[in-house]
Amino acid sequence: MLRGSIVGLRPRVDTDVAILHRELYEDEATWSRAHSTPWRPIDLATEASPYAVGEPDERVEIYSVVTLDTDELIGDALLWGIDRYNRVAHVGLSLIPSVRGGGYGADVVRVLCQQGFEALGLHRLQVDTLADNIAMIRAAEKVGFRMEATLRSSAMLAGEFVDEVILGLLETEWAA
Repeated sequence: MLRGSIVGLRPRVDTDVAILHRELYEDEATWSRAHSTPWRPIDLATEASPYAVGEPDERVEIYSVVTLDTDELIGDALLWGIDRYNRVAHVGLSLIPSVRGGGYGADVVRVLCQQGFEALGLHRLQVDTLADNIAMIRAAEKVGFRMEATLRSSAMLAGEFVDEVILGLLETEWAA
């Protein structure tokens, strides 16, 4: 398990899937804000959840987020778009609604940065999020990410185009 101050990131296990699916996927508004694909209903009895345990993939590291004090499952975190040649990756996370605002987000980002820079030897990590996702922006900035760009009207959300922002952190900034 990767450890932060208050969260742990551990490999996904089958018992996590139904909880993450219910708390994150079935919340259509949350899913739509976090993904660039449209939401559609998925019946776990007949279809695989996007949180299902899958085959290893060198382009993504997927974790379940748990609290260190109680081992309660509170979310999903990942390094995605891992490019080992250019030594870059993207940071992503989603916390279940009942724990949002509890200070977990920055700790998750910090642990993902430690994994990306120290274990994987990456040079750059990037956060791509909607411009109004203040919680993600603040969590990333607390860890040292810098605002780099605004992509105007680049994402479709509820039938309207909205802005996205990109934040970046370099390994030299992390090391400092």
